[in-house]
Amino acid sequence: MVIGVDGNEANVVKRAGVSVYALNLLKYFKRQSSSRLSFKIFLRSAPLSDLPKTDKYFSYEIVKAKFLWSQIFLPFRLYRKKDIDVFYSPAHYLPRFCPVPQVVTIHDLAYLFFPQDFLKKDLYQLKFWTKYSIDSAKRIIAVSKTTKKDLMNSYHIPSSKIKVIYNGYEKKHLLSESKLKTDLTKNPYILYVGTLQPRKNITTLIKAFSRLKLLYPETKLVIAGKKGWLYDKIYRSVDKLGMEDDVYFADFVTDNQLVFLYKNAFCFVIPSLYEGFGIPTLEAMSFSCPVISSFSSSLPEIAGNAALYFDPNNHYDLVEKIKTLKENPILREKLIKNGKERIKKFSWDTCAKETLEVIISTIS
Repeated sequence: MVIGVDGNEANVVKRAGVSVYALNLLKYFKRQSSSRLSFKIFLRSAPLSDLPKTDKYFSYEIVKAKFLWSQIFLPFRLYRKKDIDVFYSPAHYLPRFCPVPQVVTIHDLAYLFFPQDFLKKDLYQLKFWTKYSIDSAKRIIAVSKTTKKDLMNSYHIPSSKIKVIYNGYEKKHLLSESKLKTDLTKNPYILYVGTLQPRKNITTLIKAFSRLKLLYPETKLVIAGKKGWLYDKIYRSVDKLGMEDDVYFADFVTDNQLVFLYKNAFCFVIPSLYEGFGIPTLEAMSFSCPVISSFSSSLPEIAGNAALYFDPNNHYDLVEKIKTLKENPILREKLIKNGKERIKKFSWDTCAKETLEVIISTIS
């Protein structure tokens, strides 16, 4: 059996979210490759050095195209050679035409619920290309029950077509810590990790932090993550509140730096209005960093009893939750303990194993 895979999401330098997901699947697929099960990974450009190495049963093929890669150039290649048995995309978009059964992973439907937070070009692609992929796929993988429910309600897809497979999380415990250029150990800090974009609701966290500073003037806020679309408002909100000296934008950080941030933070806050899963929540728990999460979308499903929850539309509620954690060390330790238990339910090996089973089932 030959499985074709869209590997482009994994083939990026600064990985977060979906690209982390795609890379971990490729690593597992490589370990499972054999004379009975081989993988052909399709890319727009040459594979990066940290992608799994090629061998007889795990190979890369570059299909060059500056635009419409999945719509024209990849389908043409698949029909021209017809050398795979099934095709899998780990991120929303399937080839426009394909001669074999297809499987796609859908991470979230934020573009339907928060269209104002997307650039027009991206919104068009997400709306129409995802719709086509959902219709074309023989099986769909959803990363949470929340995403499955949204798919069923928004696209009227039967439950039997969708399989919920939870993400794993990065187990970085063997990595050494690496400090950032700015010394963050002088003051306690609240940590956010994730892409900077509107639906992440970072401005609510910044508003809450500005109120919290009145109670705990020594506390800082660290925002770690690459710039996404429409991120300017986040920076402007800091300037408007005069918090330039108290909010540190770390931008994209290395895994080693992320270890340092989690280990030394007072707490981790995920204020998102909508998440399909929320991998940083589990990462924080794995480093004994207590979690405060918005009570929104899939986040309670993933974090369970290992987080304090707040209304994402009420920054005063977030202030109260952080204040509660500051004043109650016993509760903080309980959240850390619950987090250690919670993360046992998630692993990349389990995620990848179940994903491969779904892919194989489409032709067996």
